[in-house]
Amino acid sequence: MVLAIMAKNDAALNHDVAPKKEQIFSIMEELLKMRPKTFIKPGDLIEGTVLEKDGAKIYLDLGIFGTGIIYGKEYQNARDLIKNLEPGAVITAKIVETENEDGLAELSLKEAGAEIAWKEIKDIKELGETVDLRVSDSNKGGLVIEFKGVKGFLPASQLSASHYPRVEGGDKELISGELKKLVGQTLSVTILDTDQKAEKLIFSEKASESGDVKKLIEKYKVGDVIEGEITGVVEFGVFIRLEEGLEGLAHISELDWALVESTANLFKVEDKVKAKIIAIDGDKLSLSIKALKADPWEIGREKHKKGDIVRGKILRLNKFGALVLLDTGVYGLTHISEFGTEKKMREMVEANKEYMFQIMVFQPENRKLSMSFLGKDGELATKKTDEVAKVDGAEKPADGSGVA
Repeated sequence: MVLAIMAKNDAALNHDVAPKKEQIFSIMEELLKMRPKTFIKPGDLIEGTVLEKDGAKIYLDLGIFGTGIIYGKEYQNARDLIKNLEPGAVITAKIVETENEDGLAELSLKEAGAEIAWKEIKDIKELGETVDLRVSDSNKGGLVIEFKGVKGFLPASQLSASHYPRVEGGDKELISGELKKLVGQTLSVTILDTDQKAEKLIFSEKASESGDVKKLIEKYKVGDVIEGEITGVVEFGVFIRLEEGLEGLAHISELDWALVESTANLFKVEDKVKAKIIAIDGDKLSLSIKALKADPWEIGREKHKKGDIVRGKILRLNKFGALVLLDTGVYGLTHISEFGTEKKMREMVEANKEYMFQIMVFQPENRKLSMSFLGKDGELATKKTDEVAKVDGAEKPADGSGVA
């Protein structure tokens, strides 16, 4: 192009011994039009047309920026992409070096692919779009998913309710086994977090179904009583399906008024249960099974009072004392000081056996109950009742007439 302009103007100049200023300006103007309006630098993405493949090299026409080359390590890294390229194909590459010793721009095809992928990733995250991606691998923490060559991670906590690994006791090996079942499946996910420099890409399946779940939740309100099917029994509670596509969680503290040692002892998958909706937070439903049962603390309010001598069953022993269950369903602590030491306590009482106790503190409004140990058959009753009588004066009889 430059030679053509020069030849054209040479012909014009030959007619005049002294070239006119207008002709000189015309040549300069034509040359300026050909100058790149921008300059390339390492890291830029550039589009080029494949000229030819020569062994382990491929040449690209970069237009006004000259000729580019992909070779050496960059060729090997992108050989799977290059093998299907033919002359005339238009591709995008990344500038590694603007001009080498041969005057060629050195390019990277693989890095360009990663740059383009990261740009798409950012756009998808900003728009909140959902993409369907295949699970390539799993580990104990979640799933590995790739987006156009960029590896990402989907934490187990971000799985939808239908895919969440519901494993009793939270056994890591069993959880890992459940996650492996998802390898090869295609999941609809959104991008939760991204950092190109740190090569961090976090997906969420839970967020992608959030909109649909919220629509289903609209028909429910706090206080509604629902009937559903248990779909999962885990250490911290049970999952209950209200309808197709909508589940709620009944936390272990909302399963029963009594102390729940193991959720698996009370429920199993496919059990039909009734529960009350106690909270709605976005796309999350919190349920309570115990809310539909009589509150034992209210029952106990009518039956128990401070100073009463009662029979109770020891649920468990620990360094703090003995946890004791009364027949009304309320439970409280008999402090370790009642026995002297933990060793003496374990010699005097056993779990799952009944003994006599005296109520020292009873505050149903605060769910608080503490008791004094009276022995297997209440042999210490007179002594403990006398102590209460001395403290409370005439408030309690010293003859033990308050036995429940």
